[in-house]
Amino acid sequence: MSETSYKQAGVDIEAGDQFVQGIKKDVHQTHNAHVLNQLGGFAGVFDIARFCKDYDHPVLVQSIDGVGTKVMLANQCKQFDTLGEDLLSACMNDILVMGARAITMMDYVANDVLNIDHISAFVASLARACARFDVAIVGGETAEMPGTYQSGEIDIVGVITGVMEKDKAINGSGIAQGDVVLGLSSSGLHTNGYSLARHIIKNKNLNLSAPISQEQNLQEALLAPHINYASAVYPLLDAGVEIKGMAHITGGGLLENIPRILPTGLGVHLDQKAWPVLPIFDFLCGHGSLSFQEAYRTFNMGIGWIMVVDPSQLAQVESILKGLCDTTVYEIGAVVQSSEAVIIDHPYQGASYAR
Repeated sequence: MSETSYKQAGVDIEAGDQFVQGIKKDVHQTHNAHVLNQLGGFAGVFDIARFCKDYDHPVLVQSIDGVGTKVMLANQCKQFDTLGEDLLSACMNDILVMGARAITMMDYVANDVLNIDHISAFVASLARACARFDVAIVGGETAEMPGTYQSGEIDIVGVITGVMEKDKAINGSGIAQGDVVLGLSSSGLHTNGYSLARHIIKNKNLNLSAPISQEQNLQEALLAPHINYASAVYPLLDAGVEIKGMAHITGGGLLENIPRILPTGLGVHLDQKAWPVLPIFDFLCGHGSLSFQEAYRTFNMGIGWIMVVDPSQLAQVESILKGLCDTTVYEIGAVVQSSEAVIIDHPYQGASYAR
């Protein structure tokens, strides 16, 4: 009588061990003197004593996020070498809106059958991004779950922890009429709206190699990495710029994310002509025949980050951000008294809408 094994049930422990050994070099490049554990333990250990000394009242800020159905597109294209960057940016931006600085990251990857090459490419991407922003990967989990996921599917989740001064949290409470609204450019969809994008592609039988501009085809535009806005926000905070409010333009787009930071009775008046709409949005909105409402509450439409500042701070902000390679800053509107949270003049009505 033959013996039954875990491997026969679809879980390869040896392959998992091989994967962990293979990613150690990538993960260790993110470690600093505060990481007290080695990869392979039961939990991550991070020494926060320095933060207790550097802050009068340090508080931890945490967030959990994924990359949405962008992971399905990446799997379809067999391109996983930017997903880690996407994951860090999605998580890190969500705590950055309050002014928190990220210190540790953990990731969770689940699939039906472990594909070492694909997941190793993801971890290498995550490690590169974390090393750039001095974020330590203190642990992670890989789950091989046959039957839970369809063949070849991968699910990715990240948990980030940051620290900030309790009394210096940026929460929008000081936003006032007349304040300037600045928008920082996106690189594309980032990690939101992919279910709609994939629906349009499938419904219109579009080819991922179709050109959308002289520089990009559809696949390249859709898999463009999510921008991490810490490269812009950290220098502003270090310079002492008073930022009254910030919003990460994720699922819900401009229409639903900006109201999350506005005091009651105030709205923002935006002018779409103040920033360029990227070709990928022109392409998707046109082929999908999307309404204004649907486009602006699903996609970021070229603006991935919002900052609200007093007009007196505008020159300093623009001077500091000038030349930063990750993003471009646009003055896109102002705070007004309004019962409507987001008012957009000249909403994008490109020629491709009529396709």
